[in-house]
Amino acid sequence: MFRNKYQHGLMSVLYSCGSSPLELWDMHVKNGYIRRVTDDEVKSLALELSGTNVTTTYIFCPRGPRKALGIKLPFLIMIIKNMKKYFTFEITILDDKDMHRRFRMSNFQSTTRVRPFCTSMPIGLSGGWNQIQFNLADFTRRAYGTNYIETTRIQIHANCRIRRIYFADRLYSEDELPEDFKLFLPVHRKKCVREEDVKKVEEEKKDLEETETEEPPPFDEGEEVDEDEGEEDEDEGEEDELIEDEGIPVDEEEKLELREEDEEEEEEDEGGPAEVGDYEAEDEADEEPTDIPTPGYATEDETDAEPDQAEEDEEYEVP
Repeated sequence: MFRNKYQHGLMSVLYSCGSSPLELWDMHVKNGYIRRVTDDEVKSLALELSGTNVTTTYIFCPRGPRKALGIKLPFLIMIIKNMKKYFTFEITILDDKDMHRRFRMSNFQSTTRVRPFCTSMPIGLSGGWNQIQFNLADFTRRAYGTNYIETTRIQIHANCRIRRIYFADRLYSEDELPEDFKLFLPVHRKKCVREEDVKKVEEEKKDLEETETEEPPPFDEGEEVDEDEGEEDEDEGEEDELIEDEGIPVDEEEKLELREEDEEEEEEDEGGPAEVGDYEAEDEADEEPTDIPTPGYATEDETDAEPDQAEEDEEYEVP
């Protein structure tokens, strides 16, 4: 079928989301069914093969028994879902000795058996969707000591769900694959116990930091305070303090006076008995100072008294 075609990169032989996924395939169904369903895990279409006997329900490519695929790409990749039932598939290849070899993989076999024309080996699948990669050239060389030439036939038995089957010239990473060749799973990330413990510790640290350091109230950049307004606020604050000091209640004033008297008594006690000279000095200080007229200047009383004396002198003058 593909022997005379250019083969490079990726070559798909089955895609469940296509308009006709079994265009190159034929089927054999007995006590089972083959249908396209919507998978709840990937929220996309998948081809489901189910049957009571794995040998009686299968699909194969190419359709005619005498036809051959003729695909020379050495890597086979299958995106298959494990249905937790018996499952098997077969791949027929052609080696450089012009011999057809068949590889049969199944999940119900425990040992590997190599025969001249058929090799059976076990395969382990994890729960859910699996991406199975086969290096056909390596299998052919290890089992039969020959070189891989091409794949001639594929046969997939029940029970499984198929998303895509394709060949590749090498193994590609997820970034290199096109979007149609990837299996997109919904993101349902489960938290492990360690992650939960780490988050609790981080939350406790944050709570401690918030309690220890109290942040000041936020300052809006748009609000600008002038220097004059700031000075006015300070003056108002001082006036309020003075008013508060003046408005001390009577009880507090009495307490303050009593404290001052006690302090004065303590100071007097510390200073010792006063001498007689001290009391005399205090008496002298208490006496009011006498007014001493300054020389060269006359007071108002003297100036008023001068004209009166002149009149008296005139009256008593002797003729």
